[in-house]
Amino acid sequence: MSERPIVTFVCTGNAARSVMAAALLKNRLGEAGPIDVRSAGTLVLPDQPMSIRTRTALERHGLKDPWHRSRQLEEADVAISSLILAMEPLHIQWMRRRLPRALPISGMLKHVVRELPLIGGATLDERVAALSLAEHEVQAWEEVIDPGSGQQPAFDLCMDELAGLVDELIPSLLPE
Repeated sequence: MSERPIVTFVCTGNAARSVMAAALLKNRLGEAGPIDVRSAGTLVLPDQPMSIRTRTALERHGLKDPWHRSRQLEEADVAISSLILAMEPLHIQWMRRRLPRALPISGMLKHVVRELPLIGGATLDERVAALSLAEHEVQAWEEVIDPGSGQQPAFDLCMDELAGLVDELIPSLLPE
């Protein structure tokens, strides 16, 4: 188990949104930074590389992740994660059905970006617990739109949105 808190980004196929968000956070914090960053999906074709459109969107921001392979979110991820950040309401619904133990640490990225800074506490685990994520009713505004069926401009817009969200999230993740 990692001594650093683990933040896991989740999207559907672990091929676009979660990959982009994880690459951004890893880049901003450094590979050996204070947070261990991972990604996974809820409906994955295992061991697939990211799409060329995701790779191109990453490259626009000066990022690469040539070793990425898609992987399914599993109970083991829940057991070691301090925070699981979902991209759309269906991901939380999937967790309710398949991984209910994930609910106390699983929230929509946009919701957590907005609410986590308001929570005091010594550790990320304590601040996440104070969010009461299992009781949160997801709202439509919290979704990060899936660029999956779109062309490159949709991926670029998604990457730009995620870059802003990750930048807003970072101060809340780090210890005070």
